Amino acid sequence: MSVWIDVVGQVEVVDVLAEAVQQPDSMTHAWLFTGPPGSGRSVAARAFAAALQCERGGCGQCQACHTTLAGTHADVTIVAPDGLSFGVKDTRELVRTGSRKASGGRWQIVIIEDADRLTERAANALLKAIEEPPPRGVFLLCAPSLHPDDVPITIRSRCRAVSLTTPSPAAIAEVLVRRDGIDPAMAAWAAAAAQGHVGRARHLARDETVRLTRKAVLDIPASLTSLAACLAAADELILSAEEEAKSRSAVLDSAETENWQLAYGAGGQGPGLGRGAVRGAAVAMKELEKRQKSRATRLNRDALDRSLVDLAGCYRDVLVVRARAADAQLAHPDRRAETARLAGSLEPAAALARLEAVLACREALELNVKPRVALEAMTSRLRL
Repeated sequence: MSVWIDVVGQVEVVDVLAEAVQQPDSMTHAWLFTGPPGSGRSVAARAFAAALQCERGGCGQCQACHTTLAGTHADVTIVAPDGLSFGVKDTRELVRTGSRKASGGRWQIVIIEDADRLTERAANALLKAIEEPPPRGVFLLCAPSLHPDDVPITIRSRCRAVSLTTPSPAAIAEVLVRRDGIDPAMAAWAAAAAQGHVGRARHLARDETVRLTRKAVLDIPASLTSLAACLAAADELILSAEEEAKSRSAVLDSAETENWQLAYGAGGQGPGLGRGAVRGAAVAMKELEKRQKSRATRLNRDALDRSLVDLAGCYRDVLVVRARAADAQLAHPDRRAETARLAGSLEPAAALARLEAVLACREALELNVKPRVALEAMTSRLRL
């Protein structure tokens, strides 16, 4: 079983990466994986790292492949920024890690997921490392696009770009059945409903709460018949995102706090637990709480954004129905009847204006506008 098996619907990308592994002349020290959310940027980066460390070019069975894909290989560092940004201090530590000689692997590899979250100073620190790379060091960056807002041109120009595309529903359904053991009918529905997002499809197929949340979001457009309904819909979106973020944060925070307690001997006694140790534990705990708070904010924003993507797809489907584009695929094919009813009350110009309102709300949230303000402004513009 090859390491490439879970890189869904990216045949050309796999060919490029496999060639780089087999042909040293095709190899470079910095790669930039871009593609829409859910296309598998980080999955492709991890598979590439495993293939680079594998003596057989990515067999998927050796220890190098297993440990790299699991995130435990000594010479592969994987960073997934928890918060809304990734600072210069952490980036400098990554640069130091990437400059080390591999302890047992063939390469010293650093994977930065969500590289678009690097601050300006962090990007400058990374740039220096990319400009003066170590002999067997490789940096693999993942970002949504090549736009300067995502990746500075100074970094982009020094990386080999690999562009992933949105995988087809059939490709997503296949991996859900094969890898996750999901019923084929459920896998097909989730793949179509996820709009090309592999991770979202998996959550939809396995978690009824996620399916109910999606239904509630897609029911919103038809319910916006008064200002009170608009404000209530904004409240519903905010509370749903907060509950999802709180649930995910509780799981992550619990594991981290337990690890912190083990590391600092919480509850222990003895001469080793002097004032210095207590102060060190307090500082570490404060830093942990800061990271957890930042991550909770990000999880909340991510949950809101998923809801907005679903809403945008709803109005996009209305435009498709109004245009009588029989061959066009709907973003929400399981909601065809509801879309047809909504299309009966919205002219194309009105549907387009509402789609633009949803996209404007996404942009406002990216600019750190308070969620309630942005969402209430949006739902007011969506009123029927």
